[in-house]
Amino acid sequence: MNRPYRMLQNGEAVPRREIPELSLERFQQELLGGIEDGWRVVSYFGAAEGNAVRLYAVLSEKMEGVLGVMTALATAREIPTLTPYAPQLHLFEREIAEQFGLVIEDHPWFKPVRFAPPLATPLGASAGKTPKIGLMDFYRVEGTEIHEVAVGPVHAGIIEPGHFRFQCFGEEVLHLEISLGYQHRAVERLVQGPLTAVTRKRMETVAGDTTIGHGTAHTMVVEALGGGRVPARAQAIRAVALELERLANHTGDLGAISGDVGYLPTASFCGRIRGDFLNLTAELCGNRFGRDLVVPGGVAFDVSGDLAGKMAGRLQKAFDDVANAVDLLWETPSVMARLEGTGVVSGETALEIGMVGPAARASGLNRDIRRDHPFGIYAMSHIPVETARAGDVYARTLVRWLEVEKSVEFIQEQLTHLPGVAFQYPAGAIAGDSLAVALTEGWRGEICHVGITDERGGFARYKITDPSFHNWTGLAMALREGQISDFPLCNKSFNLSYCGFDL
Repeated sequence: MNRPYRMLQNGEAVPRREIPELSLERFQQELLGGIEDGWRVVSYFGAAEGNAVRLYAVLSEKMEGVLGVMTALATAREIPTLTPYAPQLHLFEREIAEQFGLVIEDHPWFKPVRFAPPLATPLGASAGKTPKIGLMDFYRVEGTEIHEVAVGPVHAGIIEPGHFRFQCFGEEVLHLEISLGYQHRAVERLVQGPLTAVTRKRMETVAGDTTIGHGTAHTMVVEALGGGRVPARAQAIRAVALELERLANHTGDLGAISGDVGYLPTASFCGRIRGDFLNLTAELCGNRFGRDLVVPGGVAFDVSGDLAGKMAGRLQKAFDDVANAVDLLWETPSVMARLEGTGVVSGETALEIGMVGPAARASGLNRDIRRDHPFGIYAMSHIPVETARAGDVYARTLVRWLEVEKSVEFIQEQLTHLPGVAFQYPAGAIAGDSLAVALTEGWRGEICHVGITDERGGFARYKITDPSFHNWTGLAMALREGQISDFPLCNKSFNLSYCGFDL
Protein backbone atom coordinates (compact mmCIF):
# COMPACT_ATOMS: atom_id res chain seq x y z
CA MET A 1 0.00 0.00 0.00
CA ASN A 2 2.98 2.34 0.54
CA ARG A 3 3.15 3.75 -2.97
CA PRO A 4 3.45 7.37 -4.16
CA TYR A 5 -0.11 7.53 -5.50
CA ARG A 6 -2.77 10.08 -4.66
CA MET A 7 -5.38 7.85 -3.07
CA LEU A 8 -9.05 8.47 -3.83
CA GLN A 9 -12.38 6.70 -3.76
CA ASN A 10 -14.53 5.70 -6.69
CA GLY A 11 -16.53 8.76 -7.77
CA GLU A 12 -14.16 11.25 -6.13
CA ALA A 13 -12.45 14.32 -7.58
CA VAL A 14 -9.07 15.75 -6.56
CA PRO A 15 -7.26 18.97 -7.52
CA ARG A 16 -4.67 18.30 -10.18
CA ARG A 17 -1.97 19.89 -8.03
CA GLU A 18 -2.42 17.05 -5.50
CA ILE A 19 -1.57 14.33 -8.01
CA PRO A 20 2.04 13.22 -7.46
CA GLU A 21 4.26 14.11 -10.41
CA LEU A 22 7.15 11.70 -10.82
CA SER A 23 10.02 11.47 -13.24
CA LEU A 24 9.20 9.24 -16.19
CA GLU A 25 11.63 6.59 -14.97
CA ARG A 26 10.18 6.48 -11.47
CA PHE A 27 6.63 6.66 -12.84
CA GLN A 28 7.26 3.49 -14.80
CA GLN A 29 8.95 1.83 -11.84
CA GLU A 30 5.99 2.63 -9.59
CA LEU A 31 3.55 1.42 -12.22
CA LEU A 32 5.28 -1.95 -12.43
CA GLY A 33 5.79 -2.07 -8.68
CA GLY A 34 2.11 -1.47 -8.06
CA ILE A 35 1.14 -4.28 -10.44
CA GLU A 36 3.58 -6.62 -8.69
CA ASP A 37 1.96 -5.69 -5.36
CA GLY A 38 -1.51 -6.59 -6.63
CA TRP A 39 -2.72 -3.26 -7.97
CA ARG A 40 -4.47 -3.35 -11.34
CA VAL A 41 -4.36 -0.69 -14.05
CA VAL A 42 -7.87 0.58 -14.80
CA SER A 43 -6.74 3.49 -16.98
CA TYR A 44 -3.44 4.65 -18.47
CA PHE A 45 -3.49 7.53 -20.93
CA GLY A 46 -1.85 10.71 -22.13
CA ALA A 47 -2.79 14.37 -22.44
CA ALA A 48 -1.04 17.09 -24.43
CA GLU A 49 0.77 19.67 -22.31
CA GLY A 50 2.78 22.27 -24.15
CA ASN A 51 5.46 20.50 -26.15
CA ALA A 52 5.21 17.32 -24.07
CA VAL A 53 2.78 14.52 -23.23
CA ARG A 54 1.54 14.16 -19.67
CA LEU A 55 0.96 10.54 -18.71
CA TYR A 56 -1.65 9.53 -16.13
CA ALA A 57 -2.05 6.13 -14.51
CA VAL A 58 -5.09 5.11 -12.45
CA LEU A 59 -4.75 1.88 -10.49
CA SER A 60 -7.16 -0.17 -8.40
CA GLU A 61 -6.43 -1.90 -5.09
CA LYS A 62 -9.23 -4.35 -4.32
CA MET A 63 -8.53 -5.25 -0.69
CA GLU A 64 -8.64 -1.67 0.59
CA GLY A 65 -11.14 -0.53 -2.03
CA VAL A 66 -9.06 2.48 -3.09
CA LEU A 67 -7.81 3.96 -6.33
CA GLY A 68 -4.41 5.50 -6.87
CA VAL A 69 -3.38 8.07 -9.46
CA MET A 70 0.01 9.47 -10.45
CA THR A 71 1.43 11.39 -13.38
CA ALA A 72 4.65 12.02 -15.29
CA LEU A 73 5.72 14.27 -18.15
CA ALA A 74 7.14 12.63 -21.28
CA THR A 75 9.38 15.18 -22.98
CA ALA A 76 11.09 12.85 -25.46
CA ARG A 77 9.53 11.30 -28.53
CA GLU A 78 10.51 7.79 -27.44
CA ILE A 79 9.68 6.12 -24.14
CA PRO A 80 10.51 2.53 -23.11
CA THR A 81 7.79 -0.09 -23.14
CA LEU A 82 6.50 -1.86 -20.02
CA THR A 83 4.44 -4.45 -21.88
CA PRO A 84 6.96 -7.33 -21.61
CA TYR A 85 6.74 -6.99 -17.81
CA ALA A 86 3.02 -6.17 -17.60
CA PRO A 87 1.06 -7.46 -20.62
CA GLN A 88 -2.13 -5.74 -19.39
CA LEU A 89 -0.51 -2.46 -20.54
CA HIS A 90 -0.03 -3.45 -24.18
CA LEU A 91 -3.14 -1.75 -25.60
CA PHE A 92 -2.80 1.27 -23.31
CA GLU A 93 0.73 1.89 -24.58
CA ARG A 94 -0.29 1.45 -28.21
CA GLU A 95 -3.19 3.84 -27.71
CA ILE A 96 -0.94 6.52 -26.18
CA ALA A 97 1.46 6.16 -29.10
CA GLU A 98 -1.33 6.48 -31.65
CA GLN A 99 -3.00 9.43 -29.97
CA PHE A 100 0.14 11.51 -29.34
CA GLY A 101 2.72 10.37 -31.86
CA LEU A 102 5.02 8.77 -29.30
CA VAL A 103 7.21 5.78 -30.06
CA ILE A 104 7.06 3.02 -27.47
CA GLU A 105 10.53 1.51 -27.71
CA ASP A 106 10.72 -2.27 -28.01
CA HIS A 107 6.97 -2.76 -27.72
CA PRO A 108 6.39 -6.39 -28.84
CA TRP A 109 3.13 -5.62 -30.69
CA PHE A 110 3.49 -1.99 -31.80
CA LYS A 111 0.54 -1.65 -34.17
CA PRO A 112 -2.40 0.72 -34.68
CA VAL A 113 -5.30 0.48 -32.25
CA ARG A 114 -8.01 2.45 -34.07
CA PHE A 115 -6.21 3.88 -37.14
CA ALA A 116 -7.35 7.28 -35.85
CA PRO A 117 -5.77 10.70 -36.39
CA PRO A 118 -3.71 11.83 -33.37
CA LEU A 119 -5.40 13.86 -30.67
CA ALA A 120 -2.22 15.96 -30.67
CA THR A 121 1.43 15.65 -31.69
CA PRO A 122 3.19 17.93 -29.17
CA LEU A 123 6.56 16.29 -29.78
CA GLY A 124 6.25 16.73 -33.54
CA ALA A 125 6.18 13.02 -34.28
CA SER A 126 4.22 11.85 -37.33
CA ALA A 127 2.23 15.08 -37.34
CA GLY A 128 -0.93 14.81 -39.38
CA LYS A 129 -0.30 11.21 -40.37
CA THR A 130 -3.11 8.70 -40.00
CA PRO A 131 -2.60 5.04 -40.92
CA LYS A 132 -4.98 3.64 -43.49
CA ILE A 133 -7.76 1.73 -41.75
CA GLY A 134 -7.07 -1.99 -41.62
CA LEU A 135 -3.64 -1.71 -43.21
CA MET A 136 -1.00 -3.21 -40.95
CA ASP A 137 1.45 -6.08 -40.73
CA PHE A 138 -0.45 -9.06 -39.38
CA TYR A 139 1.45 -11.74 -37.51
CA ARG A 140 2.10 -14.73 -39.76
CA VAL A 141 3.07 -18.31 -39.04
CA GLU A 142 5.40 -19.72 -41.66
CA GLY A 143 5.16 -23.28 -42.96
CA THR A 144 4.07 -25.21 -46.04
CA GLU A 145 0.92 -26.55 -44.35
CA ILE A 146 -0.09 -23.30 -42.65
CA HIS A 147 -3.02 -21.42 -44.11
CA GLU A 148 -4.51 -18.04 -43.31
CA VAL A 149 -8.20 -17.26 -42.92
CA ALA A 150 -9.48 -13.68 -43.00
CA VAL A 151 -12.94 -12.83 -41.61
CA GLY A 152 -14.50 -9.40 -41.92
CA PRO A 153 -14.49 -6.48 -41.51
CA VAL A 154 -17.89 -6.74 -43.21
CA HIS A 155 -20.11 -9.29 -41.49
CA ALA A 156 -23.58 -10.67 -42.07
CA GLY A 157 -26.65 -8.91 -40.72
CA ILE A 158 -26.11 -5.78 -38.63
CA ILE A 159 -22.91 -6.85 -36.89
CA GLU A 160 -20.44 -4.00 -36.53
CA PRO A 161 -17.14 -4.08 -38.47
CA GLY A 162 -14.05 -5.86 -37.22
CA HIS A 163 -11.34 -7.91 -38.92
CA PHE A 164 -10.15 -11.30 -37.66
CA ARG A 165 -7.02 -12.93 -39.11
CA PHE A 166 -6.46 -16.63 -38.27
CA GLN A 167 -3.24 -18.58 -38.68
CA CYS A 168 -4.26 -22.23 -38.94
CA PHE A 169 -2.72 -25.66 -39.20
CA GLY A 170 -5.60 -27.68 -40.60
CA GLU A 171 -8.54 -26.83 -38.34
CA GLU A 172 -6.33 -25.84 -35.41
CA VAL A 173 -5.93 -22.13 -34.74
CA LEU A 174 -2.33 -21.27 -33.93
CA HIS A 175 -2.96 -17.55 -33.63
CA LEU A 176 -5.81 -15.05 -34.00
CA GLU A 177 -5.15 -11.36 -34.53
CA ILE A 178 -8.03 -8.90 -34.16
CA SER A 179 -8.01 -5.54 -35.94
CA LEU A 180 -10.65 -2.97 -35.03
CA GLY A 181 -11.06 0.77 -35.55
CA TYR A 182 -13.29 0.70 -38.62
CA GLN A 183 -15.91 3.02 -37.10
CA HIS A 184 -13.83 5.39 -34.99
CA ARG A 185 -16.26 8.07 -33.72
CA ALA A 186 -13.84 10.39 -31.88
CA VAL A 187 -16.00 10.43 -28.74
CA GLU A 188 -13.18 11.51 -26.44
CA ARG A 189 -12.28 14.33 -28.80
CA LEU A 190 -15.89 15.52 -29.13
CA VAL A 191 -16.55 15.83 -25.39
CA GLN A 192 -13.57 18.08 -24.72
CA GLY A 193 -14.58 21.59 -23.75
CA PRO A 194 -17.49 22.90 -21.68
CA LEU A 195 -20.03 20.42 -20.31
CA THR A 196 -23.27 20.56 -22.34
CA ALA A 197 -26.48 18.56 -22.61
CA VAL A 198 -25.03 16.93 -25.72
CA THR A 199 -22.10 15.58 -23.69
CA ARG A 200 -24.34 13.31 -21.65
CA LYS A 201 -26.15 12.04 -24.75
CA ARG A 202 -22.82 11.16 -26.36
CA MET A 203 -21.81 9.26 -23.24
CA GLU A 204 -25.00 7.22 -23.36
CA THR A 205 -24.07 6.04 -26.85
CA VAL A 206 -20.44 5.06 -26.18
CA ALA A 207 -21.88 1.54 -26.34
CA GLY A 208 -25.60 1.65 -26.95
CA ASP A 209 -26.30 -1.63 -25.16
CA THR A 210 -24.53 -0.19 -22.10
CA THR A 211 -26.37 3.13 -21.88
CA ILE A 212 -26.84 2.93 -18.10
CA GLY A 213 -23.31 1.69 -17.43
CA HIS A 214 -21.57 4.48 -19.33
CA GLY A 215 -24.21 7.09 -18.51
CA THR A 216 -23.82 6.42 -14.79
CA ALA A 217 -20.01 6.56 -14.94
CA HIS A 218 -20.10 9.91 -16.73
CA THR A 219 -22.68 11.31 -14.34
CA MET A 220 -20.54 10.24 -11.38
CA VAL A 221 -17.61 12.18 -12.89
CA VAL A 222 -19.78 15.29 -13.26
CA GLU A 223 -21.15 14.94 -9.72
CA ALA A 224 -17.66 14.48 -8.28
CA LEU A 225 -16.37 17.58 -10.06
CA GLY A 226 -19.46 19.57 -9.05
CA GLY A 227 -19.56 18.40 -5.43
CA GLY A 228 -23.11 17.17 -6.02
CA ARG A 229 -25.18 14.85 -3.85
CA VAL A 230 -27.53 12.14 -5.10
CA PRO A 231 -30.67 11.10 -3.15
CA ALA A 232 -30.76 7.51 -1.91
CA ARG A 233 -33.93 6.94 -3.92
CA ALA A 234 -32.17 7.98 -7.12
CA GLN A 235 -29.22 5.73 -6.33
CA ALA A 236 -31.61 2.79 -5.96
CA ILE A 237 -33.36 3.58 -9.25
CA ARG A 238 -30.00 3.86 -11.03
CA ALA A 239 -29.02 0.44 -9.68
CA VAL A 240 -32.34 -1.07 -10.78
CA ALA A 241 -31.72 0.26 -14.29
CA LEU A 242 -28.13 -1.02 -14.32
CA GLU A 243 -29.23 -4.51 -13.27
CA LEU A 244 -32.07 -4.53 -15.81
CA GLU A 245 -29.45 -3.71 -18.45
CA ARG A 246 -27.42 -6.68 -17.20
CA LEU A 247 -30.49 -8.94 -17.28
CA ALA A 248 -31.45 -7.99 -20.83
CA ASN A 249 -27.98 -8.53 -22.23
CA HIS A 250 -27.15 -11.68 -20.29
CA THR A 251 -30.48 -13.19 -21.35
CA GLY A 252 -29.82 -12.24 -24.96
CA ASP A 253 -26.36 -13.82 -24.75
CA LEU A 254 -27.70 -17.04 -23.23
CA GLY A 255 -30.02 -17.30 -26.19
CA ALA A 256 -27.35 -16.41 -28.73
CA ILE A 257 -24.91 -18.98 -27.32
CA SER A 258 -27.69 -21.56 -27.61
CA GLY A 259 -28.27 -20.51 -31.20
CA ASP A 260 -24.58 -20.87 -32.03
CA VAL A 261 -24.65 -24.53 -30.98
CA GLY A 262 -27.87 -25.09 -32.90
CA TYR A 263 -30.12 -25.47 -29.85
CA LEU A 264 -33.18 -23.49 -30.88
CA PRO A 265 -35.58 -23.86 -27.91
CA THR A 266 -33.46 -21.78 -25.52
CA ALA A 267 -32.40 -19.46 -28.33
CA SER A 268 -36.01 -18.68 -29.24
CA PHE A 269 -37.22 -18.23 -25.67
CA CYS A 270 -34.34 -15.98 -24.59
CA GLY A 271 -34.65 -13.78 -27.65
CA ARG A 272 -38.22 -12.99 -26.63
CA ILE A 273 -37.52 -12.69 -22.88
CA ARG A 274 -34.70 -10.20 -23.49
CA GLY A 275 -37.40 -7.88 -24.80
CA ASP A 276 -39.32 -8.27 -21.54
CA PHE A 277 -36.37 -6.92 -19.56
CA LEU A 278 -35.86 -4.08 -22.04
CA ASN A 279 -39.54 -3.20 -21.69
CA LEU A 280 -39.11 -2.97 -17.92
CA THR A 281 -36.40 -0.37 -18.49
CA ALA A 282 -38.84 1.50 -20.73
CA GLU A 283 -41.23 1.60 -17.77
CA LEU A 284 -38.64 3.67 -15.91
CA CYS A 285 -38.02 6.36 -18.51
CA GLY A 286 -39.85 5.61 -21.77
CA ASN A 287 -36.77 4.24 -23.52
CA ARG A 288 -35.86 0.54 -23.66
CA PHE A 289 -32.13 1.30 -23.37
CA GLY A 290 -32.51 3.79 -20.53
CA ARG A 291 -31.69 6.97 -22.41
CA ASP A 292 -32.17 10.19 -20.41
CA LEU A 293 -32.79 8.35 -17.13
CA VAL A 294 -29.51 9.03 -15.30
CA VAL A 295 -28.78 12.75 -14.93
CA PRO A 296 -26.43 14.76 -12.70
CA GLY A 297 -27.91 14.91 -9.22
CA GLY A 298 -30.11 11.82 -9.54
CA VAL A 299 -32.57 10.49 -12.10
CA ALA A 300 -35.01 12.25 -14.39
CA PHE A 301 -37.95 9.95 -13.57
CA ASP A 302 -39.31 8.72 -10.26
CA VAL A 303 -40.81 5.30 -9.55
CA SER A 304 -44.16 5.35 -7.76
CA GLY A 305 -45.27 2.59 -5.40
CA ASP A 306 -47.75 1.33 -7.96
CA LEU A 307 -45.13 1.22 -10.70
CA ALA A 308 -42.65 -0.55 -8.41
CA GLY A 309 -45.22 -3.24 -7.63
CA LYS A 310 -46.11 -3.65 -11.29
CA MET A 311 -42.43 -3.95 -12.28
CA ALA A 312 -41.74 -6.49 -9.54
CA GLY A 313 -44.53 -8.74 -10.82
CA ARG A 314 -43.39 -8.52 -14.43
CA LEU A 315 -39.78 -9.09 -13.40
CA GLN A 316 -40.67 -12.31 -11.60
CA LYS A 317 -42.63 -13.55 -14.60
CA ALA A 318 -39.73 -12.84 -16.96
CA PHE A 319 -37.29 -14.55 -14.60
CA ASP A 320 -39.47 -17.66 -14.34
CA ASP A 321 -39.56 -17.81 -18.13
CA VAL A 322 -35.81 -17.45 -18.57
CA ALA A 323 -35.18 -20.02 -15.82
CA ASN A 324 -37.27 -22.56 -17.71
CA ALA A 325 -35.45 -21.77 -20.95
CA VAL A 326 -31.99 -22.06 -19.42
CA ASP A 327 -32.88 -25.29 -17.61
CA LEU A 328 -33.36 -26.81 -21.06
CA LEU A 329 -29.80 -25.81 -21.84
CA TRP A 330 -28.24 -27.44 -18.78
CA GLU A 331 -30.29 -30.61 -19.26
CA THR A 332 -29.20 -31.25 -22.86
CA PRO A 333 -26.01 -33.37 -22.98
CA SER A 334 -25.19 -32.46 -26.59
CA VAL A 335 -25.21 -28.75 -25.67
CA MET A 336 -23.00 -29.29 -22.63
CA ALA A 337 -20.56 -31.33 -24.70
CA ARG A 338 -20.23 -28.39 -27.12
CA LEU A 339 -19.73 -25.76 -24.40
CA GLU A 340 -17.37 -27.59 -22.05
CA GLY A 341 -13.70 -27.33 -22.88
CA THR A 342 -14.24 -24.89 -25.74
CA GLY A 343 -12.41 -21.56 -25.84
CA VAL A 344 -10.47 -21.90 -22.60
CA VAL A 345 -8.76 -18.85 -21.07
CA SER A 346 -6.81 -19.85 -17.98
CA GLY A 347 -6.92 -17.80 -14.81
CA GLU A 348 -3.22 -17.06 -15.19
CA THR A 349 -3.73 -15.67 -18.70
CA ALA A 350 -6.82 -13.68 -17.69
CA LEU A 351 -4.88 -12.09 -14.83
CA GLU A 352 -1.86 -11.34 -16.98
CA ILE A 353 -3.79 -9.53 -19.73
CA GLY A 354 -6.13 -7.74 -17.30
CA MET A 355 -9.50 -9.22 -18.20
CA VAL A 356 -12.63 -7.91 -16.47
CA GLY A 357 -16.32 -8.71 -16.07
CA PRO A 358 -18.06 -12.08 -16.53
CA ALA A 359 -15.28 -13.31 -18.84
CA ALA A 360 -12.70 -12.73 -16.10
CA ARG A 361 -14.92 -14.21 -13.39
CA ALA A 362 -15.43 -17.31 -15.58
CA SER A 363 -11.66 -17.81 -15.45
CA GLY A 364 -11.64 -17.59 -11.65
CA LEU A 365 -10.78 -13.88 -11.19
CA ASN A 366 -12.85 -12.61 -8.28
CA ARG A 367 -13.29 -8.98 -9.32
CA ASP A 368 -16.41 -6.83 -9.52
CA ILE A 369 -16.59 -3.05 -9.13
CA ARG A 370 -19.94 -3.27 -7.33
CA ARG A 371 -18.13 -4.92 -4.41
CA ASP A 372 -14.49 -3.83 -4.80
CA HIS A 373 -15.19 -0.12 -5.35
CA PRO A 374 -18.91 0.18 -4.46
CA PHE A 375 -20.83 3.12 -5.84
CA GLY A 376 -24.32 4.41 -5.13
CA ILE A 377 -26.68 1.97 -3.43
CA TYR A 378 -24.14 -0.87 -3.84
CA ALA A 379 -22.27 0.56 -0.85
CA MET A 380 -25.21 -0.59 1.31
CA SER A 381 -26.87 -3.38 -0.71
CA HIS A 382 -24.34 -5.92 -1.91
CA ILE A 383 -24.59 -8.43 -4.75
CA PRO A 384 -22.60 -11.66 -4.33
CA VAL A 385 -19.82 -12.07 -6.90
CA GLU A 386 -20.18 -15.28 -8.92
CA THR A 387 -17.12 -16.99 -10.38
CA ALA A 388 -16.21 -20.20 -12.19
CA ARG A 389 -12.89 -21.92 -12.77
CA ALA A 390 -12.85 -23.60 -16.17
CA GLY A 391 -12.52 -20.42 -18.24
CA ASP A 392 -14.36 -22.04 -21.16
CA VAL A 393 -17.59 -21.20 -22.98
CA TYR A 394 -19.54 -23.22 -20.43
CA ALA A 395 -18.06 -21.17 -17.57
CA ARG A 396 -18.84 -17.89 -19.31
CA THR A 397 -22.40 -19.11 -19.89
CA LEU A 398 -22.78 -20.28 -16.29
CA VAL A 399 -21.52 -17.01 -14.81
CA ARG A 400 -24.08 -15.11 -16.88
CA TRP A 401 -26.88 -17.28 -15.52
CA LEU A 402 -25.70 -16.95 -11.91
CA GLU A 403 -25.57 -13.18 -12.34
CA VAL A 404 -29.11 -13.20 -13.73
CA GLU A 405 -30.32 -14.89 -10.55
CA LYS A 406 -28.53 -12.43 -8.28
CA SER A 407 -29.62 -9.37 -10.26
CA VAL A 408 -33.29 -10.39 -10.07
CA GLU A 409 -33.03 -10.78 -6.28
CA PHE A 410 -31.34 -7.39 -5.99
CA ILE A 411 -33.91 -5.57 -8.14
CA GLN A 412 -36.81 -7.11 -6.21
CA GLU A 413 -35.27 -5.90 -2.97
CA GLN A 414 -34.79 -2.37 -4.28
CA LEU A 415 -38.29 -2.11 -5.74
CA THR A 416 -39.78 -3.31 -2.48
CA HIS A 417 -37.83 -0.87 -0.28
CA LEU A 418 -37.27 2.27 -2.34
CA PRO A 419 -35.83 4.82 0.12
CA GLY A 420 -36.92 8.43 0.66
CA VAL A 421 -38.96 10.64 -1.63
CA ALA A 422 -36.45 12.91 -3.42
CA PHE A 423 -35.15 11.57 -6.73
CA GLN A 424 -33.00 14.51 -7.89
CA TYR A 425 -30.90 17.27 -6.30
CA PRO A 426 -29.55 20.32 -8.16
CA ALA A 427 -26.17 19.77 -9.80
CA GLY A 428 -23.23 21.99 -8.85
CA ALA A 429 -20.81 23.90 -11.04
CA ILE A 430 -17.84 21.95 -12.41
CA ALA A 431 -14.57 22.54 -10.56
CA GLY A 432 -11.55 23.66 -12.56
CA ASP A 433 -8.07 22.11 -12.62
CA SER A 434 -9.33 18.84 -11.16
CA LEU A 435 -9.38 15.12 -11.96
CA ALA A 436 -12.27 12.77 -11.25
CA VAL A 437 -12.45 8.98 -11.62
CA ALA A 438 -15.64 6.92 -11.82
CA LEU A 439 -15.97 3.15 -12.14
CA THR A 440 -19.13 1.16 -12.74
CA GLU A 441 -19.70 -2.54 -13.35
CA GLY A 442 -21.45 -2.76 -16.69
CA TRP A 443 -22.84 -6.04 -17.92
CA ARG A 444 -19.61 -6.69 -19.86
CA GLY A 445 -17.48 -5.63 -16.91
CA GLU A 446 -15.57 -2.68 -15.58
CA ILE A 447 -16.22 0.75 -17.09
CA CYS A 448 -13.81 3.57 -16.25
CA HIS A 449 -14.33 7.29 -16.96
CA VAL A 450 -11.67 9.87 -16.08
CA GLY A 451 -12.43 13.57 -16.47
CA ILE A 452 -9.71 16.24 -16.28
CA THR A 453 -10.81 19.88 -16.28
CA ASP A 454 -9.05 23.08 -17.27
CA GLU A 455 -9.04 26.25 -15.19
CA ARG A 456 -12.51 27.23 -16.52
CA GLY A 457 -14.13 23.90 -15.65
CA GLY A 458 -14.25 22.52 -19.19
CA PHE A 459 -12.94 19.06 -20.01
CA ALA A 460 -9.30 19.33 -21.07
CA ARG A 461 -9.14 15.53 -21.38
CA TYR A 462 -11.77 12.85 -21.01
CA LYS A 463 -10.72 9.21 -21.01
CA ILE A 464 -13.11 6.27 -21.40
CA THR A 465 -12.16 2.61 -20.97
CA ASP A 466 -14.90 0.18 -21.97
CA PRO A 467 -14.59 -3.42 -20.70
CA SER A 468 -14.10 -4.56 -24.28
CA PHE A 469 -10.77 -2.71 -24.31
CA HIS A 470 -9.52 -5.17 -21.67
CA ASN A 471 -11.16 -8.30 -23.10
CA TRP A 472 -10.62 -8.42 -26.88
CA THR A 473 -7.19 -9.93 -26.24
CA GLY A 474 -8.92 -12.58 -24.14
CA LEU A 475 -10.99 -13.63 -27.14
CA ALA A 476 -7.83 -14.01 -29.21
CA MET A 477 -6.31 -16.20 -26.49
CA ALA A 478 -9.48 -18.31 -26.27
CA LEU A 479 -8.98 -19.49 -29.87
CA ARG A 480 -5.40 -20.65 -29.46
CA GLU A 481 -5.11 -24.40 -30.04
CA GLY A 482 -8.85 -24.52 -30.67
CA GLN A 483 -10.79 -25.24 -33.83
CA ILE A 484 -11.56 -22.44 -36.25
CA SER A 485 -15.17 -23.63 -36.24
CA ASP A 486 -15.26 -22.66 -32.54
CA PHE A 487 -14.83 -18.98 -33.36
CA PRO A 488 -18.51 -17.96 -33.61
CA LEU A 489 -19.26 -19.66 -30.29
CA CYS A 490 -16.23 -18.17 -28.52
CA ASN A 491 -16.98 -14.75 -29.97
CA LYS A 492 -20.55 -14.87 -28.68
CA SER A 493 -19.44 -16.10 -25.26
CA PHE A 494 -17.44 -12.87 -24.90
CA ASN A 495 -19.88 -10.67 -26.88
CA LEU A 496 -17.57 -7.65 -26.88
CA SER A 497 -18.38 -4.22 -28.21
CA TYR A 498 -16.83 -2.84 -31.37
CA CYS A 499 -18.18 0.67 -30.84
CA GLY A 500 -17.21 0.67 -27.14
CA PHE A 501 -13.66 -0.02 -28.29
CA ASP A 502 -13.65 2.26 -31.34
CA LEU A 503 -13.89 5.53 -29.41
